[in-house]
Amino acid sequence: MIEGLVVSVNVGLPRVVEWKGKSIETAIFKSPVAGRVKIRRDSLEGDQQADRRHHGGTHKAVYSYAHECYTHWRAHYPQAELLAGAFGENLTTQGLTERAVCIGDRFRFGTALLEASEPRLPCAKLALRFGSDEIVEQFLAHRHVGIYWRIVEDGDVATGDRITLVERTGNGTSVHDVIDAYVSRGADASQLERALACTALTHKWRNRLRRQADQSGRPRQA
Repeated sequence: MIEGLVVSVNVGLPRVVEWKGKSIETAIFKSPVAGRVKIRRDSLEGDQQADRRHHGGTHKAVYSYAHECYTHWRAHYPQAELLAGAFGENLTTQGLTERAVCIGDRFRFGTALLEASEPRLPCAKLALRFGSDEIVEQFLAHRHVGIYWRIVEDGDVATGDRITLVERTGNGTSVHDVIDAYVSRGADASQLERALACTALTHKWRNRLRRQADQSGRPRQA
């Protein structure tokens, strides 16, 4: 039984910041909040996304990031103030790494039930947050990308809540397996095929991986 802990609950509203001579609206700046926070519909109470075309929605309603990965990034960015929420995550967790969580896993976070849906693909907003274009490639290279979640049952969550695995609805494909198949361009054929066969993985991600299979000339799963 996989169990974890909510280290911090983080929310933020869109703001306009200057980056490379342009004014960019972003909600990547999240801050910890006290008390119980409602998780409902497709977001956390008090949280918003600036670009709804690429962030938020049913399959990316909640974003979590493992507290264990902060040690890695503090070594790479010693000058950065890496407090909870630094990567734009709603939930900073302990025990829920990309290797531990499989696509389709359903976990109870406080009273809410969430289902792991896909890895995060880092974008320019992360570079803006850290003031470095390099972190986007580093995020992928180290596979420390975090996890997006669907909301299966509304509820509320607070710092210190236990996280408990309720059900495994996928085929055992971990979040790490998916991002690794993408970054390595399907070098591990069995890993790629298993990820393609994972119906709990979002269509967008399965399409990305199908393109990997096409490029490698390997058979595709439905």
